Amino acid sequence: MNIEGVEIKIEKTDRRKTASIFIERDGSVRVLAPVSSSDETVEKVVRSKQYQIFTKLAKWQELNQGKVNRQFVNGQSFLYFGRNYRLSIVDKQEVPLKLSRGYLTIDRNELDKAKKIFKLFYKEKALKKIAERLKLIEEKFQQKPASIKVMELQNRWASWTPKHGLNFHWKCAMAPIPVIDYIISHEMVHLKYPNHSPEFWNELDKKMPNYKEYENWLKQNGVKMTI
Repeated sequence: MNIEGVEIKIEKTDRRKTASIFIERDGSVRVLAPVSSSDETVEKVVRSKQYQIFTKLAKWQELNQGKVNRQFVNGQSFLYFGRNYRLSIVDKQEVPLKLSRGYLTIDRNELDKAKKIFKLFYKEKALKKIAERLKLIEEKFQQKPASIKVMELQNRWASWTPKHGLNFHWKCAMAPIPVIDYIISHEMVHLKYPNHSPEFWNELDKKMPNYKEYENWLKQNGVKMTI
């Protein structure tokens, strides 16, 4: 549906009991509604939250003013586990990209596919770090993940599957460790509470009382986590 020129994507799922509106990281608007809801009911709910939608879009536009357009040149900064590292282009090294002496160094011969190399680098490092942190975090939970994967997740930092698998965006490798712990904890709670119900938030608050700090970090800095 469309409201004053804003396209709104509506998805129905059996995981929802009520309709919720989300502004994705790319600025698109998505509504998740119960599968039992009629189109007329969903449209009525969306229109009743029109002010909320435009307020959130304005906030998104404000945050996106800090977006960084990175180039693969000497001195360009790249986020890696919450810290900025300058890129150094070298003539030859044993791997396409690595962290060395406080710099991210990339082989000059690999520059034509630098974006792909960075993604593979982040994916590898994120999987290793998430596995390490998960071992510490899962002790707090009864439900354990059956598997973990790192992949491209479009506008989500992480997701869970009905078979208790956890998926994480490769961009998690750009976030500070406490923020990664929050992302993991968030998904671990979903293994017990699939929806963002009051019970979900109560459980997350018990497992990580300061989770809002890291949730806000992602809201403020997520736009900078790009290559």
